[in-house]
Amino acid sequence: MKRFWKDAAVVREAEGWGIALDSRPVKTPSRAALVVPSETLAEAIAKEWRGVGEKLEPRAMPLTGLANAAIDRVAADKSTFARDLARYAEADLTCYRADGPRALVERQEQAWDPLLGWARRRFDIDFVTTSGVIHVPQPRATAERLSHAIASLDAFRLAALSPLVTIGGSLIAALAVVEQALSPEHAWAAVSIDERWQLEQWGADAEAELALANRKRDFLAAARLIELLDR
Repeated sequence: MKRFWKDAAVVREAEGWGIALDSRPVKTPSRAALVVPSETLAEAIAKEWRGVGEKLEPRAMPLTGLANAAIDRVAADKSTFARDLARYAEADLTCYRADGPRALVERQEQAWDPLLGWARRRFDIDFVTTSGVIHVPQPRATAERLSHAIASLDAFRLAALSPLVTIGGSLIAALAVVEQALSPEHAWAAVSIDERWQLEQWGADAEAELALANRKRDFLAAARLIELLDR
């Protein structure tokens, strides 16, 4: 889509804040009104629209995309969306440790043990950890309480939680970001340990570095949406 507007402004709506392009309200892909619960988030989305060049590039507008997902996909069937995310509790990255070398094992322990410790205290649950990739079931209470925590989130936080989980592979790290128990940068450092280790061991690889940088960008964009919701 080519740019047709001169400016983007935040507009107060009955349900929250919308964005108008030269007084024309922005719609989601499903033609619903793009209305968000936070004025700060609305302003950040409007800034994305102001920054569009001659053509609209969706990847340069992550907050708009996440807001669209919250309205069109998540809100339409929040319980199913939450249930699908809760399945990641059964295979959380932080529960599957390397056998070696010792330096990698120690990095994982230093980053992942505090995360599991936080989740144990926060949700009164426990975890089974293992070395290797063979699946180990988690206690039933762990899955149930994490599922309840996810189901209690609103559509916008669920929309942001989704890329945090799918990109990072850790529901625990994602929930720590949502609850502001861990900064987004520290969370990214924790979930990207294995990839960064591989790059260190095998040397620079332009394609792998670009893929990792793109994942980090999308991860931090989702975390930023959460921060803007709370301002």
